[in-house]
Amino acid sequence: MASALLSLVALAAVEGQRRRGAPEFEPNVPYDGRLTWVRVKYILPDFSSSSGFRGGRDLPWSHDYPRGERNFTKIMSELSTARVRLGASNILTLDDPLLGKYPVAYMAEPGFWRPNDKEVLGLRNYLAKGGFIIFDDFAGQHWFNFESQMQRVLPNVRAVPLDTSHPIFDSFYKITSLDYTHPFYGLKAVFYGFFEDNDPRKRLLAIANYNNDLSEMWEFSDVGMFPVDMSNEAYKLGVNYVIYALTR
Repeated sequence: MASALLSLVALAAVEGQRRRGAPEFEPNVPYDGRLTWVRVKYILPDFSSSSGFRGGRDLPWSHDYPRGERNFTKIMSELSTARVRLGASNILTLDDPLLGKYPVAYMAEPGFWRPNDKEVLGLRNYLAKGGFIIFDDFAGQHWFNFESQMQRVLPNVRAVPLDTSHPIFDSFYKITSLDYTHPFYGLKAVFYGFFEDNDPRKRLLAIANYNNDLSEMWEFSDVGMFPVDMSNEAYKLGVNYVIYALTR
């Protein structure tokens, strides 16, 4: 009961924040060789309403910006020897040629993602050249849109449910259980992987945190919105993802 009440209070706080409008976006920073967090921006679909999604004030791709990435990169810097850019990050579209300079990209709310053909090709090329993308912050029926868009990016690709035997869960921390739940909805999280040549023995191109929202827990890890152990686990997963991407 206590955890359910906590989730409702947290959800109400986040919903209120998002209804007030999109965050103020900071300018991108030039490439300098350091690990720089890249958030993927996409055009929202037409919701067949004159007011748009939440009156056009909420941009799902921006959820948890900038505190999510600011907090995560700080933790990443403190825990690892990676040269991490702190206090700044980039926002790029999938068809931006600059994306190829960065080994890791992050997309929030892929349930709303409707890439055009250039963006589809951009992500396909990014993955083929060694890029790695993290999909986060989506649940329930939003899976179906996400899966159909991934089929456009990588025709015939299979979403493979991952377990702890995959190296990504042992790339920095030894993660022994994937028994996580969504911080608000209580749904059981599932981790899906998309592999080179559809072969789970080959490189992992993308990971999808389905029924989960790691960045939400990064964003609010310093204000006590979620239990400390939830935030810690979210950080551990994120650190493992980045280390995997940098070392494969």
